[in-house]
Amino acid sequence: MKGRALNQSSQSLVAFTRATFLQRRQLLTKSLIAWASIVALLFLATVQPSAYALEFPMATHIALPDAADLTAGPGAADLTAEPESMVALYSQLQTRVTISSRELALVSFASRQIEMARTSGGAQKVAKEIMASEYGWNVYQFGCLRTLWIYESHWNYKARNKSSGAHGIPQALPAEKMEVIATDWRTNPVTQIRWGLRYIDDRYSTPCKALAKFKSSRYY
Repeated sequence: MKGRALNQSSQSLVAFTRATFLQRRQLLTKSLIAWASIVALLFLATVQPSAYALEFPMATHIALPDAADLTAGPGAADLTAEPESMVALYSQLQTRVTISSRELALVSFASRQIEMARTSGGAQKVAKEIMASEYGWNVYQFGCLRTLWIYESHWNYKARNKSSGAHGIPQALPAEKMEVIATDWRTNPVTQIRWGLRYIDDRYSTPCKALAKFKSSRYY
């Protein structure tokens, strides 16, 4: 009898120890997931989306209704006395959360687009999307742009002409011109693409006209 009781006691202790270990492991896993999510959000919030001239606040600010609107009378603290104030507060909170999510989505999109444009093929894809959505240029015009910037830089955002100082995918000269888009023109291919498209639009109206100028003068 004593041996059976001892055996049952040992089994209970083992079961308890195992349950405790599983609970602690689950708690640790949840903590790690939570911290990973926080780090990811902080990373997205601090990415510099300068190619789009976007500036996002590092913290979300919530404008709360005046304290007087949340009280039923002087010195009172009954929040149920004015439901309209609570509805207004909820609406403000909901709006702020929506805006913050949208900002994070834009930052994430800009970051992905920049990384894509660091390759020749990715840069061409980004330029094709921007010129179609923002300038209304068709596939034929993209063919001219593709040829023009192959001549200039082979769509390499690091390309630099040692003799003239022209820089980037569109070979801006002087390179500092691209600061009208953003100050990160040395390292951001999307900044270079946006400047190049803007330059072509202002000076030649279309990429094909810019290409024609290049073929006749070896510059555009």
